[in-house]
Formats: sequence, C-alpha cells, structure tokens
Amino acid sequence: MIILGIDPGIATMGYGVVEKRKDGNTAALDYGVVTTPKDESLPVRLAMLEEGVNRILDKFSPEEVAVEELFFTKNITTGIAVAQARGVILLTCVKRCGRLFEYTPMQIKQALTGYGKADKQQMQQVVASILRLKSIPRPDDAADALAAALCHAHTARFGGLFAVENMTRTRGKNTAAVSSFRKEDV
Repeated sequence: MIILGIDPGIATMGYGVVEKRKDGNTAALDYGVVTTPKDESLPVRLAMLEEGVNRILDKFSPEEVAVEELFFTKNITTGIAVAQARGVILLTCVKRCGRLFEYTPMQIKQALTGYGKADKQQMQQVVASILRLKSIPRPDDAADALAAALCHAHTARFGGLFAVENMTRTRGKNTAAVSSFRKEDV
C-alpha cells in the first residue's frame, strides 16, 4: 500500500511517501517539501500548494493519505493561513484519493516512539531508523510528513477511528459528501 503523509503549512508543506509492504515493513519512496514565496498573495500561495499536492498525487497515486492535524498556541494570524492551506490540502486529497486520515502530533509521536511527548530529534531519529535511511530526512517538514505516513502505516487497522468522515466531531455530518469523492467512483 502506498501512503502519502502530509505536514501542512503555508510557506512549507512537507510530504512523505511510504510503501507498506505485505511483510509489514515500510520503505520511503520519496519525501520533500512544497514551498510558496512569502511575498506572494495568499490565494496564489494556496493555488501553488494545490498544484504541488496534485503533482505528488499524480506521481505516486497513493491509496491513502495521512495528514497531521494543526496545533497552535501562539500566533493566531499564522494559524489562520496554515488552516487555509490545510483546507486546500484536504480538499485536493479527498477529491483525488478519498481515503483521508488525520492524526494529532501526539498520536503520531505515540505511534512511533511509544511516548506522546517525544521531542523533534527523537522523532526524526525514529523515522530514519524505521525507514532504514542513512540520515535524518531534511527539512524537518519532510521528516514530520514521513512520521504521519508511518503512523498511519502502523495504525491502519484502526483507520476507521481516524478517517476524516468518521471523526467524532463530524460523525454523520459529512460522510455523504466525502463518499461522493471516492477514487473508485472516478
């Protein structure tokens, strides 16, 4: 199974593509970032993100997509722009793939390290170790995206708990809309 992991951002969106093999092992197929220039207008930056996500989806045709949920404590202005970017990412992925899952940073850390408050360096080392990479993936956003994909690969059997259409706060409110975008219907 091919899984696309995404770490949302407006200036830098990380992506990581992994393959979960039948033997249970995972391998990195690709990782990197989609960037947008900060001197560009927000609508143009959002369009650039959409284009970048579409290129990744075209190249790898993932069966499922894992997106990290947002967590903000300080700058609400930045948070709003990132939330808008995340909306474009979610919409693009659900239209193209349909199998979309969301994980909180704590869930990702727990799934990979066994500790929900692991620091960034621990997470990066675990990602490199699980994927048998020679070095820690750079930039950080790409490592975070790989972590989201690995989290999904390791917890997919519980996927119904994390699927966008089955989220507790939206249960029954959006399943009809999401199901109309299933890949097999296209």
